[in-house]
Amino acid sequence: MAIDPRAVAQELIDAYEAGDLLPETLSSREGFDLPTAYAVEAELARQRKSSGHTVVGRKVAFGNHAVLEKLKLQTVAWASMYDDTVHQANAEDATPVPFAYAPKLEPEIVFKLKSPVTGDLSDPVAILKSVEWLSLGYEIVDCPFPEWRFQPQDLVAAFGFHAGLVLGAPTMVTTSNLASLAAQLAEFKLKLFKNDNFVEEGGGKNVFRSPALCLGELAAALSRTPSAEPLRAGELVSTGSLTTPMLIAPGETWRAEPEGLDVAPLVMKL
Repeated sequence: MAIDPRAVAQELIDAYEAGDLLPETLSSREGFDLPTAYAVEAELARQRKSSGHTVVGRKVAFGNHAVLEKLKLQTVAWASMYDDTVHQANAEDATPVPFAYAPKLEPEIVFKLKSPVTGDLSDPVAILKSVEWLSLGYEIVDCPFPEWRFQPQDLVAAFGFHAGLVLGAPTMVTTSNLASLAAQLAEFKLKLFKNDNFVEEGGGKNVFRSPALCLGELAAALSRTPSAEPLRAGELVSTGSLTTPMLIAPGETWRAEPEGLDVAPLVMKL
């Protein structure tokens, strides 16, 4: 029996609104593959738009070569981000983020586009010519399936697990710093702290060897997918976690400190 993307989308919406876990993964259903998952993601976006919300960008998932190889995927996955899921970090007060199931925090590089990503998508300098600014961000991801067990198609269909994006201060990309930023993105380190305690060190190499290259890979993947909308000017793109995703809880304070990249640190109180 063919899977109805509208029915699955409504099933997911109902579960999120009720705060209920789905008892089984969508991938356990016969025929639920990645194309079906993207059809569900598109239906969710359609319903969100019809309720008055706006798609403001894309989040990238599986932006790591080792992860792609392990999952036997050919390229990165993606899902939509919305006007009501993207927030600016507030250094003084707690940042409102959802706690529906068991959310995790992912420190990421976020780009805002000033034009579609074109040219040589293997050249970080060429890619950054399409970028207006970049910043550190925390993507909040949450899984509606028990114990965070899922396959790629489960993530894609379930809003990409995107629950929120918290943005730090932007660094403008200009002709004078474009080449240096391209080099820095491949080499910088990032230290992550929870309540002033060091948790983990990550860096740009963990995201497709550079977050800029991850942006190029997303643009290439979208161009090969007839049903996908290409990246457009004004979009935000969150490029994947620089560290291991971290479980979070209310009352915590998280701080990401970059070393070797001209972007501001990011502090978030929950």
